[in-house]
Amino acid sequence: MKPSKPRYLLIITCLLAVYYLVCGIYLNKLGYCSPEALFYSEKVRIIFEGIGYKLKVIGLTSPMLPFYGTFVFTSISSLLAPVIASAIGTAILFYLIATALIKQGLDDFYLLILLVLFLFHPGILYVAGSGKGIYLTLIFFYMFFMNIFKYYQSNTTFHVSLASICLVLLIFCDYKFIWLTLFFIPLVFSIAIHSLNLGEKESIFRIAISFNNPSLRRKLINKTFAIYIIIFILPLASILCYKLLNQSNANDMDYFNESPYGTWTVLAERLNYELLIASPDFKTPDVSLLISAKALIICPLMLLAVFLFRSATYQILTLLTPFAFIEFLHIKYERVSLAYEYYLIFIVLSLLCIIIKAPTFKNQVVLKILLGTIILLQLYTGYYELKNSPVNEERNFLTVLTKRNIDKSQDENKDMANYINGLPDDAKVLIDDGIAYPIVAFTTNIKNLTLPYQEGFISAVETPWGYDNYILLSTVKNKVGGYSILNPGYVPIVNNANSNHVKKVYVTQNWALYRLF
Repeated sequence: MKPSKPRYLLIITCLLAVYYLVCGIYLNKLGYCSPEALFYSEKVRIIFEGIGYKLKVIGLTSPMLPFYGTFVFTSISSLLAPVIASAIGTAILFYLIATALIKQGLDDFYLLILLVLFLFHPGILYVAGSGKGIYLTLIFFYMFFMNIFKYYQSNTTFHVSLASICLVLLIFCDYKFIWLTLFFIPLVFSIAIHSLNLGEKESIFRIAISFNNPSLRRKLINKTFAIYIIIFILPLASILCYKLLNQSNANDMDYFNESPYGTWTVLAERLNYELLIASPDFKTPDVSLLISAKALIICPLMLLAVFLFRSATYQILTLLTPFAFIEFLHIKYERVSLAYEYYLIFIVLSLLCIIIKAPTFKNQVVLKILLGTIILLQLYTGYYELKNSPVNEERNFLTVLTKRNIDKSQDENKDMANYINGLPDDAKVLIDDGIAYPIVAFTTNIKNLTLPYQEGFISAVETPWGYDNYILLSTVKNKVGGYSILNPGYVPIVNNANSNHVKKVYVTQNWALYRLF
């Protein structure tokens, strides 16, 4: 008996998940560990193995949803949990897109093209094998725009409500997507105009008719305001509540976004910038508008999507909002190179557009040739741009993936963690995991560490001899050492450097471990 398409698709998805798992675990064995994955691993270990008040870690660690996504797999391995989550999550993304493709009645060629993209595109492999939370960002970005397009087709606000929920979830996967709402403010007016039951199709004439008719004008204003409320009230209320939660527990409304204890991005962005300007082949960041051009180079499929919607004004305006969004991010965060994940959103968006419009395209043969050619081109451009990414972590991933070299970027942290693991069982070590979270993630016994989430950390920092046997400090060569109080200028160590109370027992380029007597 031949299996049905849904069952057949489920088998493909499971095999794809296994493929991603093998890739991710193999890269991990070669030594590749992304800072984001290590951050999640360390925080999860604190929750399940640590001693002390953990509510702040549970509730204020950001991005929230990718962090929670690792919980399920922690029992397998705390270090592999983010990798397993990203592998399975990327396979789920494939399943969502493929299911929509099948529901549209498209033939197996389109499914094959989708499978090729998810098997070989280096950006997709980066999402699946790096242990980062990009998979959730892409899932909710896809669902958000899917419901927006469904609203255009059905004109029912139910889909706007679903889009609003997806936007909330998207923001809790990556806080920077809060700025996406700015570019939907003018679009909402266009959506409201489109939703009016008028015989005229051209936008400018629909606006003129609506404003010249008191009844239609009142209906337009009410509908515009209602859509604003439906789309924006839930995201804004959610962020406000979350900020108040941060204020009540950390005395800082932006703790989740600006503290190295709350999110991995603070140190990662600072370190990437330091490495970028120190590079001998340093190039100035891309100028505005070249960002959009780069997005089209990485995802030429977006050009086909725009072509398919060429006669649909509102859909074209909707497709332009992500371009405005990434241009805004480039301007607002000018010292930070735009991460590869913000270009990957165009891949899922273009796939959504093709799924919607492909069934209505008359010449299917031409469309399939175009689609196949562009996908092959996209595989190459995706590889080229990732290889030349300004972000060191992204280039490092591709190098390990293609050349299968041993990744030594975390060797120093592993060496220090191994030394700490070899200390006596009753030895207590004072560590600031704001910058030393990779070392904490690699240690075997987190109960012997005094960390900032514990109530006695401040007292231990002031008088370490009464609490700990060892203390880990950053060295002057540590580029992010300024984010920690346990730096080379740490007063108790400086004042006792020449006494018998302190002895330096293990040193690496960025870390120094002292024994306290």
